Amino acid sequence: MSFIYNRTVRFADTDAAGVVYFANVLSICHEAYEASLDAAGINIKAFFTKPAVAFPIVHANVDFLRPMYCGDKLNVSLIPQKLSADKFEIAYEISITEVLVAKAITRHVCIDVNSRNKQELSEEIIQWLETNRRDAEGAERRKSREVM
Repeated sequence: MSFIYNRTVRFADTDAAGVVYFANVLSICHEAYEASLDAAGINIKAFFTKPAVAFPIVHANVDFLRPMYCGDKLNVSLIPQKLSADKFEIAYEISITEVLVAKAITRHVCIDVNSRNKQELSEEIIQWLETNRRDAEGAERRKSREVM
């Protein structure tokens, strides 16, 4: 199955209208990304603090389908996919009790931190991508059997 991150919407996530502020959706998605890296055994501190390579986001997109309010229990599923030797993308689906409320995408490129030049994805990210791809494919196969 794809990686699932559970999170409750906090008051600080909302705007004056009482719904999740649009930029905070990407922050929640990034939390899910960090949690999936941690669950895969990647040392988060080493990954984000003075690394040799970095994976900056070069594109982000969010579609809002329904409002999210303070206290809502979110399920954030993420499915990363390798796009090229130096790029990957993460598709996020945010649900509340199985109702899809938002979808997002972040696209990342691998760079050498010192030169800022693109480089091939690191072995630990390739492993993370492969593990999540296999898990997501297995979940899709199980889901398709349930529909039949």
